[in-house]
Amino acid sequence: MDKFSQYIPKNTTGFFNQPYPPTSVVIRRPDLIQGVPDGILSLCVPIVLYWSYSTFFHIVDTYELAEKYRIHPSEEVLQRNKVTLRVVIQDVIVQHIIQTLVGLVFYKLDPVPTTGYEQREMWYLKQRLPPFFKWNDTIANLFVYYGYWYGLSATKIIIAFVIIDTWQFFLHRLMHVNKTLYRKFHSRHHKLYVPYAFGALFNDPFEGFLLDTVGAGLAAIITGLTPRESMVLYGFSTLKTVDDHCGYSLPFDIFQIIFPNDSIYHDIHHQHFGIKSNFSQPFFTFWDKFFGTTFHGVDQYKQSQQKITLERYKEFLASRQKSRIQKQQQQHSKVERYSDSEDEPDHQKKEQ
Repeated sequence: MDKFSQYIPKNTTGFFNQPYPPTSVVIRRPDLIQGVPDGILSLCVPIVLYWSYSTFFHIVDTYELAEKYRIHPSEEVLQRNKVTLRVVIQDVIVQHIIQTLVGLVFYKLDPVPTTGYEQREMWYLKQRLPPFFKWNDTIANLFVYYGYWYGLSATKIIIAFVIIDTWQFFLHRLMHVNKTLYRKFHSRHHKLYVPYAFGALFNDPFEGFLLDTVGAGLAAIITGLTPRESMVLYGFSTLKTVDDHCGYSLPFDIFQIIFPNDSIYHDIHHQHFGIKSNFSQPFFTFWDKFFGTTFHGVDQYKQSQQKITLERYKEFLASRQKSRIQKQQQQHSKVERYSDSEDEPDHQKKEQ
């Protein structure tokens, strides 16, 4: 079993078997990027990821790189949506400004991240292990080491996912149940009947603050996330939200593979027949199942949209092939005209 010791860094294993806890020398934790505090970086990461991932899907849209996997035909974006791309981008910028300002306030209130106490905490954790884990010392060290550095952070982030889902479900549902709230705030987001990536955070500023900024902030505070853990939470949830609104059902999309709450599930909520269902966002669907608000016909809708998309994709391929043939014919015609002019007798050129 000692072969497992190779998976623990050698310079960190000696303290595990000491008869007394290691001495702690607590210092300020170095930042991931020198000169940029981790707390500030955690505010920048979701913004950079939002615009990067949205731009990726915009390029896919513009150059028609994944027409086979569209949920809606491309022309529906212009026909059915009641707001322009320019307005959508303006609103998202406003939301990012608001969430950054709020984040800066909490950054000033947060304690300075420190390090140097980790070995002492791991030593105490090992002492508290049940006898079952202590049957092999190396396995026990391995469990404590990776559990402390990675398992604890992963557990906190997953709990934060559940908190965000809970917050957003009840607030989102309230926005639909209460006609005044829907009319004044949430109806703005539903001007996008055909969602696309840039519109993931297209909301009324007050709703965006309450739904997204407060929800994610509460999740980070309740679970006690460090700035680096917050970075993962904010970044991951941002990517997931953009993916839910991307307008594509992609078989190789990791978010759509892992989570049941995917782009199709949320797209149904944006349609007139599904607006009173599928309130859950952005990760799981258990609250919809618990309250009976899941749209009954998700699979049928998915199949029908795939059929429409496949038909449109065939038309798209035929149109592209026709366009290529026309371009080839035009090029061939130009070559022939050029060749004819070169073959023209010299005396005709002189007369001209």
